[in-house]
Amino acid sequence: MKKVIDIFSVLFLITSLTACSPDFNGSRTGNNNQLIMEYTAFNTTDTQDFVVEAGDIIHVEIVIEDGLLSYKIQKDDDEPVAESESIFYSSEFDVEAEESGTYTVTVTGEKAKGSIKFVVESAK
Repeated sequence: MKKVIDIFSVLFLITSLTACSPDFNGSRTGNNNQLIMEYTAFNTTDTQDFVVEAGDIIHVEIVIEDGLLSYKIQKDDDEPVAESESIFYSSEFDVEAEESGTYTVTVTGEKAKGSIKFVVESAK
């Protein structure tokens, strides 16, 4: 009887461990002018700083296949220039930088699957 309990305990442990979803499963590229991610699992928060000149455009493409995504684009401690929480639909838009400086893109996924692209396009 003890062997049967031990076997069920081991099977339960294996099942429990494999049922956990990872924080992130995918690819990420980020630097001073882009953040590109494709993922099958995104359950965390990620940030990237951009060096932006006044008049530059931050082009955004969001593809949501499953789950929810939140994002924020913010210069220093100023009010965010773009922000949305718990979105469940794909979108594409541009954000124009009114001032030069460092802008931080923050993205949070909740059981999200899809891709994001934030790319700085020079006004010059």
